[in-house]
Amino acid sequence: MEKYQTLLYYCYSYIANAEQFATDHLKFCKSLNLVGRIIVADEGLNGTVSGTIENCKTYMEAIHADERFAKTEFKIDDVEEPSFIKMHCRYKSEIVHSGLRDTSIINPNEQTGKHLEPVDFMKMKDEEDVIILDVRSNYEHNLGKFKNAITLDIENFRDFPEQINQLAQYKDKKILTYCTGGIKCEKASALLLHHGFNDVYQLHGGIIKYGKEAGGKDFEGKCYVFDNRIAVDVNEVNPTIVSVCYNCGKTTPKMINCANPECNEHITQCDDCGDALEGCCSTACTTNPRKRPYDGTGYYVKVPQPVGKKTEAVG
Repeated sequence: MEKYQTLLYYCYSYIANAEQFATDHLKFCKSLNLVGRIIVADEGLNGTVSGTIENCKTYMEAIHADERFAKTEFKIDDVEEPSFIKMHCRYKSEIVHSGLRDTSIINPNEQTGKHLEPVDFMKMKDEEDVIILDVRSNYEHNLGKFKNAITLDIENFRDFPEQINQLAQYKDKKILTYCTGGIKCEKASALLLHHGFNDVYQLHGGIIKYGKEAGGKDFEGKCYVFDNRIAVDVNEVNPTIVSVCYNCGKTTPKMINCANPECNEHITQCDDCGDALEGCCSTACTTNPRKRPYDGTGYYVKVPQPVGKKTEAVG
């Protein structure tokens, strides 16, 4: 039986002619029969790819062989089947959409929060003068978050800069930021420092690495991931479910996208409501003529678009 892996990674490193790089990199990934989603920007790479163990190994070796990406750290999950159906590699303005493109102000290669390894994060998070800050979007932290973490009412990471004033009351505290794999914290922590927060840290490798190296202790619920798994378990120490069904309020760990493509809302929904509403978030969405067939997963394959065409990052 074939064995597969899913690789999560990012690297802030300047790429000359990044649009052409995206085109060439897509061809390379397809030559390895990988599937996944990679964002290429002038500032670097952000990707999740999946394939056989052998082909994933070849891919990681190729990334590390390029001096621009030699320090890239891969989070590796063993999976029963590939975590995507198709392979996408797109050029965008940022590898994670934040609107923070002025490198004279925010440059992760020059200044970010202090990186904390998972075990160190676990020790520091319970100290009295510490604030744990989740920099992810609503649909992500609604599914799971660290115990006692502060969450922000944001729909996308690009809304984070607007929340800085709300956080001003914590300037005299140690701020421990975290996200899924670490990439959002690079710019979030840098922005906090820019605005006068002096003692800022970030969870190196994010929630995913924390689950692997610290057992996921005190992470409540599941971690949202950007592939067809949708959510993964990270807590092996004291797991719990904190998310509730968007429709009926019953506790459920299941996250879906609304079957109405014109809505596509990320929600937590129990199986009973999913069946009753055919995978939609509301009765109104069930009447949309473009409603997608619901297979019980709530995951839908995106229509491929040509690589090489410049698009805006969507978060």
